[in-house]
Amino acid sequence: MGRPSGWWRGKSTPAKVETYTRWSFHFFALLEAISIGLPVFGNMPAARSWAVFLLVCGHSVCCAVTASRALDWTRGTREQPRGTLLALAASTCVTAVVGAVLSGTPWHPASDGEFLVASSLLVGVTAFGTGTVALGTRDRRRMTYVVLGAAAGAGALSLPLGFPGPAAPVTALLVLLTAGFLTFTAAFSVWLLNAVYELDAARETRARLAVAEERLRFGRDLHDVMGRNLAVIALKSELAVQLARRGRSEAMDQMTEVQRIARESQREVREVLRGYRDADLANELAGSQGVLTAAGIDCAITGTAAELPAQVQSALGWVVREATTNVLRHGNARKCALSLRVTRERVTLTVENDWVPLEAGPGPDGGSGPRRGSGLVGLRERLEEVDGVLRAGASGGVFRLTAEVPLRPSPDTRSDTPVKPAPGSDGAPRESSVPPVPHPMSEATP
Repeated sequence: MGRPSGWWRGKSTPAKVETYTRWSFHFFALLEAISIGLPVFGNMPAARSWAVFLLVCGHSVCCAVTASRALDWTRGTREQPRGTLLALAASTCVTAVVGAVLSGTPWHPASDGEFLVASSLLVGVTAFGTGTVALGTRDRRRMTYVVLGAAAGAGALSLPLGFPGPAAPVTALLVLLTAGFLTFTAAFSVWLLNAVYELDAARETRARLAVAEERLRFGRDLHDVMGRNLAVIALKSELAVQLARRGRSEAMDQMTEVQRIARESQREVREVLRGYRDADLANELAGSQGVLTAAGIDCAITGTAAELPAQVQSALGWVVREATTNVLRHGNARKCALSLRVTRERVTLTVENDWVPLEAGPGPDGGSGPRRGSGLVGLRERLEEVDGVLRAGASGGVFRLTAEVPLRPSPDTRSDTPVKPAPGSDGAPRESSVPPVPHPMSEATP
């Protein structure tokens, strides 16, 4: 954060566009002071030169303040600055008229230098003020009226200020062209800024909809698996209660059937969760390349995921998914490279991008890594199930995430069956001493 590049990299794309737009209008104010204020020196007495220069500088500061407040209004952070706009309009008229008067044109036939200064003051100040006022309105018709009114007013004022007769229509035309150009620039800048923010909001909305759709899909699958089984369990439990109150021995059979259906439901829920959590590595690599390319990031993928064990592919698929999410969410990378290297002993997945998180801290290997978030923690937990390791850190302006998984797991993790939860962790015993009893209502699958 100590470097200027870090301040710029820490902004989102819409924030960068907004900062660029603001400083562009601030630059316009500086340009007005330089291009209109400085030429007065040498073309009129020193006292009047300083007075005109300070007057123009004051008008440029007023333009910068008005532009900043108008952009705040455009972004919805403040109300429309009507008072500031009126003050700028009055300041524009006063600066143009007083500047032209101080140049000496109304008092005696002006020299070429004085006439040039007076005309530049009248045209330039009016144009910069009109273009800035256009930021405070969203109505194109009003913008047009403001430009036409400024041009007509400048042409009408040029005659009392001592301009030659033929200079009046020329002055009006110059104000029309310059003020029209600056007004168009202001309107286009506001439109572009709003479009960038709307596109960013649309991207966030699309991401939320994708998450909501996935949750609905998971909810439907879980409902299909558990809905019928829970209904059967409720009915059989109620029947067992009624039989037990009557002292009937069939109550034991009904409770045995309830226990069997509950165990079967546990198994089916685990199957649903396993299918929900599995991620195909080849599909994740292809999907990541498509998503990053669509986001304007140059993505290169090397290596193939063929013939890898299903557990390894699932774990590395989640690494690719989380790494892609981090590249899109936490920075503005231009390049990203995904490399998959497979040997006899292990498979190594490396994800590199040219953006380093600002909120970086000590990583697991002594480098720098993200300080916040639980994504990397979840990935490490997934990789631990297949004896894998995860390393993440920044070096030389590149953020690198590396996942290594052995292809010859230890005896404890050699089996391809999923790890079973501890007894009692899901609310029911792992094994039952009561053998299952067939029953016509005990179909487990929907």
